Amino acid sequence: MMKDVHNKHNKKSQSKTAWIITVFVLSLVISATFSFLSQELLGHASLFGAFLILFAIIAIGILFDMLGVAVTAADERPFHSMASRKVRGASEAIRLMRNAGKVSSICCDIVGDICGVISGAAAALIAAEALVRVKSLPLTVLQLLLSALVASLTITGKAYCKYIALDNSTGIVHAAGKVVHFFKFKKK
Repeated sequence: MMKDVHNKHNKKSQSKTAWIITVFVLSLVISATFSFLSQELLGHASLFGAFLILFAIIAIGILFDMLGVAVTAADERPFHSMASRKVRGASEAIRLMRNAGKVSSICCDIVGDICGVISGAAAALIAAEALVRVKSLPLTVLQLLLSALVASLTITGKAYCKYIALDNSTGIVHAAGKVVHFFKFKKK
C-alpha cells in the first residue's frame, strides 16, 4: 500500500516536471517567433502600420486571456450532448475543458504574457521611430506615453474580456473547439 502511494507521488512529480519543461520550451519558441515576426513587420511598416501591428499584438494577448478564462469557467455538460450529436468541435471543447489548467496556462500565462512583453518592446520601437518624425517631444515622453497606452489598453481589454468569457464561456469554448477541430481535420 505504501509503495503504491509512493509510486503515485513520483508519477505526479514527474508529470509536473514534464509540464514545467513543456511550458519553458513553449514559451521560448513562441516568444522567439513572436519577437522575430514583430521585429520584421515593424521594421518594414509605416508608423500607422506599426500602430496596427502593436494593436494586433495587444488584441492577441486579450483574446487568448479570454479563452483561458472561458475554458476554466465553462460547463462540460452541454458539450456532451453536442458530442453525442456529432456537433463539430464539441469533443475538442471537452478535451480543452478537461485540460483547463494547462490550456489556461498556455493561453493566459504563455501567450498573454508574451504578447505583453512583445507589445512593450514594439511600443519602444514605435517611440524611437516617432522621435525621428516628431522631434518636438523628447524620447522619454514618447516612451512613457506609449507604454502607458499599451498597459492601459491591455489591462482594460483583459478586464472587460474576462466578463465576456464568464458570461459566454460555452460559446467561446465551442468556437475554440471548432478551431482545434479544423486544424485536426487539416492534418489528416
